[in-house]
Amino acid sequence: MFLRSTGLFWKRLLTNHMAGNRMMSQSSLTGKVAIVTASTDGIGLAAARGLAQRGAQVVVSSRRKENVDRAVAELRAESLQVTGTTCNVGNKEDRARLVSTAVQAYGGIDILVSNAAVNPFFGNILDSTEEVWDKILDVNVKAAFFLTQLVVPHMEKRGGGSVVFVSSVAGYQPFQGLGPYSVSKTALLGLTKALAPELAPYNIRVNCVAPGLIRTRFSSAMWKNRDCAEEFMKQLSIKRIGEPDDVAGIIAFLCSDEAQYITGETVTVTGGMNSRL
Repeated sequence: MFLRSTGLFWKRLLTNHMAGNRMMSQSSLTGKVAIVTASTDGIGLAAARGLAQRGAQVVVSSRRKENVDRAVAELRAESLQVTGTTCNVGNKEDRARLVSTAVQAYGGIDILVSNAAVNPFFGNILDSTEEVWDKILDVNVKAAFFLTQLVVPHMEKRGGGSVVFVSSVAGYQPFQGLGPYSVSKTALLGLTKALAPELAPYNIRVNCVAPGLIRTRFSSAMWKNRDCAEEFMKQLSIKRIGEPDDVAGIIAFLCSDEAQYITGETVTVTGGMNSRL
């Protein structure tokens, strides 16, 4: 009888503890305003959902209006606080409109998740053109910096904030045929390190996530190719392709107060793939 009562006690205690943790995680970003770029699909959409589920008010964005409208409708159907706007992050005017949309809709900005990326080239890196490099660096690297530059004054007004760049394991180990793209993702690792100490005095943290092979439309050419997928599997400790939620949870953590002593870091989400320079 004693053992049974003791077991019930610990079971109830654990249940209450887990329920408390769920409530805390669900409300850990209450009152925060987040911008997530390229957030109508894949990792971006999962990140927007994860932040909103924890209480944040989120601005989603994409280049195509129909994609923005679909994502906003989907998230609002889940009773999440979101709005959206079209944005080509490679365009200066679009970046400014994205930031002003967040400020006008929700009164400020606390979080920036820079997720947008392009890859218009596949092949030998020596065959890549200046136009390819301009496009990749404009969207994958420069836009991440200039968006950060735009949101910093708004974060300062609110006492601080969090910036998260979405890089890739390719930033550590370049993917064959994706040389320029891989270089751009390496640049984000450096941008994280460069910005973190400069923004720390303003209570703005800058971190990065580097996903491995994640099941998204953007990476479908790799995981839908049987030979390519099997080659990736050989490098993994966790023998499955990652899902967008695997990355979204880390992004939400880095934006929360639970990560308030973390800045200048890159968290790899790779299933155990070797990922160090």
